Amino acid sequence: MYSPKGNGKDKSFPTVQFSEAEPPQHLRGVVHRFLDLKTDGELHKDYEFHALPDACTYLVFDQHNVDVTGVSKLRAESQEFNLGRTFHFVNIRFLPGVWLGDLEQIAYGLVDTPYAGDLPLKDLNAQITGLEFENQQELLCQFVETLIEQGLLAPNPAIENILNNLDNIHNVADMAEISKLSTRQLQRTLKRTTGFPPHDFLKILRLQQSINGQDIWSYADQSHFINSFRKATGYSPGKYSKKYDV
Repeated sequence: MYSPKGNGKDKSFPTVQFSEAEPPQHLRGVVHRFLDLKTDGELHKDYEFHALPDACTYLVFDQHNVDVTGVSKLRAESQEFNLGRTFHFVNIRFLPGVWLGDLEQIAYGLVDTPYAGDLPLKDLNAQITGLEFENQQELLCQFVETLIEQGLLAPNPAIENILNNLDNIHNVADMAEISKLSTRQLQRTLKRTTGFPPHDFLKILRLQQSINGQDIWSYADQSHFINSFRKATGYSPGKYSKKYDV
């Protein structure tokens, strides 16, 4: 099963805390993880957050400013963001293809400006700010349930079939067959629900599997894998493993 790794934590900053929590069973068709990223005091220099390519949509909540929140997505290549010397973000990472809200409201990368959309994200951020991470999750789950009731979130059977059968997928044609869609239907479905065309979506899945120590076989040879990894992350696999912990 696809288990995305959303970030690489810089090993030179041991005081930066990164925590993940699984959703309750009834939400696992739409939510992958709840995430908490924060500093323990002020860092000696700015922290460069390295965001890995994935196909997930996120809700991001800045715990230092309740107005800064929003819906976020990454691109097919890594992005690095300067978070400064003190920060605290809480995120909900949704599985690929389950977000049915307005794609025009999605920002690429981290949110750093006050939210101006229609969702009550500022109100939720105000409710969870100051709570311990484990105590925030009940409120986050209630909000996810509301989004499902409103039709803004729903399981995506076609993409779920793809994610459950990654070992049998070698190309876009395989992806279409496993999802039980024509190639044209797959193109429309992925673009509408993930924002990615099939080739980019498959590239992201392969990279994520390689980070998890799997799917190396899908690359023609070691050189192909290294070049693909460097193009997507900006690092060779060896340099990445020395600098970042995933």
